[in-house]
Amino acid sequence: MVSCLRTSLTFQTSCLLISNLHTNMAAHDRRKSNFPPILWGDQFINHVSDSKVIEKYSKAVEVMKNDVRSLLTAPETKMIDTMNVIDTLERLGVSYHFENEIEERLQHFFHLNTNYDDDEAYDLYTVALHFRLFRQHGHRISTEIFGKWMDEKGNFKESIKSDAKGLLSLYEASYLRTNGETILDDALAFTTATLKSMVPNLRSPLKKQVEHALVQPLHLGIPRVEARIYIAVYEEEENKNETLIKFAKLDFNLLQMLHKEELQQVSRWWKELGLISKLPYARDRIVECYFWAMAVHHEPQYSHSRTGLTKAIVMSSVLDDTYDAYGTIDVLEVFTEAIQRWDDGEIPRLPEYMRPLYKAILELYIPFDEELAKEGRSYASHYVIEGLKELARGYFEEAKWFLEGSIRKEDFEWLSEKPKIYVATLIKGRLLDDIGSYEFETKRGQLAIGVESYMKENGVTKEEAMAKFMELCTNAWIDTNEEMLKPSCYKSRDLLMFILNYDRVTYVTYKDKEDGYTQPEKVLKPHILALLVDAFEV
Repeated sequence: MVSCLRTSLTFQTSCLLISNLHTNMAAHDRRKSNFPPILWGDQFINHVSDSKVIEKYSKAVEVMKNDVRSLLTAPETKMIDTMNVIDTLERLGVSYHFENEIEERLQHFFHLNTNYDDDEAYDLYTVALHFRLFRQHGHRISTEIFGKWMDEKGNFKESIKSDAKGLLSLYEASYLRTNGETILDDALAFTTATLKSMVPNLRSPLKKQVEHALVQPLHLGIPRVEARIYIAVYEEEENKNETLIKFAKLDFNLLQMLHKEELQQVSRWWKELGLISKLPYARDRIVECYFWAMAVHHEPQYSHSRTGLTKAIVMSSVLDDTYDAYGTIDVLEVFTEAIQRWDDGEIPRLPEYMRPLYKAILELYIPFDEELAKEGRSYASHYVIEGLKELARGYFEEAKWFLEGSIRKEDFEWLSEKPKIYVATLIKGRLLDDIGSYEFETKRGQLAIGVESYMKENGVTKEEAMAKFMELCTNAWIDTNEEMLKPSCYKSRDLLMFILNYDRVTYVTYKDKEDGYTQPEKVLKPHILALLVDAFEV
């Protein structure tokens, strides 16, 4: 019952966040045409699962789970060794099996008042690792533990420039900094520059780890993607644990089979819905939408939530394209009013081409409402639907801004009433999207609203506008880090992790000035292949 409630809560929150964040998948030109074709065809619809293999892997994972758990719970194990195990389990993507054990161990270790000034026991790698793990789990560990590597001027000592492993650990830890932690601001700059200079002289697997981290910091990465990469890297480690490698590969393959079954279901639903044939202006991205949902929470207990969230994302995407790419203000106003009324009696008022979309939106939420009602949580669907209504209102205001050149301050004042972590997520999603879609839009002679607006209003160049956007994104990440720490005003750690993972998939999709949703071949396709097509040999 607990997992059922968690799934319902997560889906409800997912839909609300997807709606209120305007999906972060918009390319803001008014006439979207010639989108890159879909990459997958019926590949996932035709997937056939092998029940015998699933049963075999499931049994093997259950048998090995006790052996892996003993690495965490053995009473004679030292703190340093256990912390290394926790990090390895999390990076291999299997820590969800041992959430309670990990939380208990970290809680215990955090209150030990460890003497990190002990140079013999606690080198830079170890201290930075402990700092990152405690911060990742919400513990407010102080940055003062890095003081012994600072000189009298407050700079990092030159002596650590040869410690590549320690610098990499400090680099990853610095991404969990909060406001005012200048020592970690300096650490990020120092480690980034030093590691870049060291790369040519490093040997693998450390070289691979450094190269990857400089491109994709762990804290900003999609956990499932990072796990896929780390399994291969860890296999090259000299002191690797063969049991952990086998366990991680089996578990990865087993989860992949579940994800492929889910993707088959939503792909079939999407094809049978037939909206794309009726709305040729819309992006056909069901696989990419499932990837987003899987990136937010990949664990097996969230299966129902993933399929529901995928449907919500793809419908929000089509809704976005409808407002961005099609229809006059008069028509969009009628459509927006129909969504606010939420009544199939509105269908005759709509233009013929909008009726299938409106009907599909209403029908999408009927089964959600029925399932929540069975759990005594029918109130939840009200908030989900209200979130979608707000999404439609937001899209309509954006369309008016473009077509009429008008926008009111009060249209965005609702932001001031949202929690800081929520606002930070909105900022990151909006600005990264604006940066990522800029080149694609301008090459097609379209107006890139966000960047162009900032350039005109502030009299700056494109480069200066993008630099400012990135600065705001960095500040938003720091706000998120602060909100993730205990004590938090948010009761559910699951909810906080959902928001954090949503930020991560947004970052990965739009980083490096790419629009990985509109043009998925370069950005999302390799990740989708790695997570949903290519399995490990076991």
